[in-house]
Amino acid sequence: MTALRVLICDDSPAYAAALRQMLEHDGDIEVCATFGSAEEALPALSRLEPGLVTMDIELPGMDGLKAVEDIMSARPLPILVLSGELGYPSDRAAAALAAGALEALAKNDLDLRDPASAAGAAFRQRVRVLGRAHVIRHPRARLSGRTARLSGRSARPRTARRASVIGVCASTGGPHILARLLGALPADYPVPLLVVQHMATGFTDGLVRWLDQTARLPIGLAVAGARADPGAWVAPEGAHLTLAATGRLVLDRHTEAGPHRPSGDVLLSSIAAIAGRAGVAIVLSGMGGDGAAGAAAVRDRGGLAIAQDEQSSAVFGMPKAAIDLGAEIVLPPADIAAFLLGLDCEPLPGAR
Repeated sequence: MTALRVLICDDSPAYAAALRQMLEHDGDIEVCATFGSAEEALPALSRLEPGLVTMDIELPGMDGLKAVEDIMSARPLPILVLSGELGYPSDRAAAALAAGALEALAKNDLDLRDPASAAGAAFRQRVRVLGRAHVIRHPRARLSGRTARLSGRSARPRTARRASVIGVCASTGGPHILARLLGALPADYPVPLLVVQHMATGFTDGLVRWLDQTARLPIGLAVAGARADPGAWVAPEGAHLTLAATGRLVLDRHTEAGPHRPSGDVLLSSIAAIAGRAGVAIVLSGMGGDGAAGAAAVRDRGGLAIAQDEQSSAVFGMPKAAIDLGAEIVLPPADIAAFLLGLDCEPLPGAR
């Protein structure tokens, strides 16, 4: 098997050396080069042809966000962002994810001291999976201003379907698609969206803040007891998000339901139970199968189950699982947005 070639961009020589040792421990990952700045790394991409780039978000000169934007708009590659930022500055890592980086990890959560540990093996397996991910060129990857609008057929005729709530589930590769999808909706879009986005600890808040600053639609973290009003409401870290019969949001920080909390299956199953045929489930790019059973539940109650197509998915695992369980609508992101714009709004039961 050909070794996965990884390029490291980090301004700390000590950290880069430890990361290299961690990655090369099993012998099937080769660090082809390390660079201390993006200005050095970017011109070398065409010569070295790495299969994955690890990008420090805090770099001298050109920062990691700008580097991600340049790579994804000119020479797209799987990118793993490594961030040592805490608090509000982590919005830059969230913006890098929205610009096309596949995943972000906090440096403090990555222990490089023992490459032979179970955590080290799990990290390398994650890198292998990311290295196999499908990435596409995003000519409008620079997302520092208004979110890039989707260029799909937004004038599509109305679908003659009514919806009271839309549930969205995404994982690896999802933030970029989520940013574009929400950015395509107008500020007064009437159907509430409830969102589960799998992310490493510490990055959800930054992603939500960044989305709210760049999209026209109101976007925020879901709050227990709040009404599911128009806008997009994202499950916070460590809590399942569900919809109650009253049309209000419920957060559950205790129930174990599969490997994820928040879980797309938990969210979408609650939408199926409450909204019935006025429910919509959307499963976007991601590893594993979360959201598939929930989308099937929505479909079985007469609602709509939509999966992102393979060509546009960085990782087709979650959409494929949803399709295998009967998601009847398979579309690229531009057409998902157009489809949502064609829905008529039906008030939630508790809002009537």
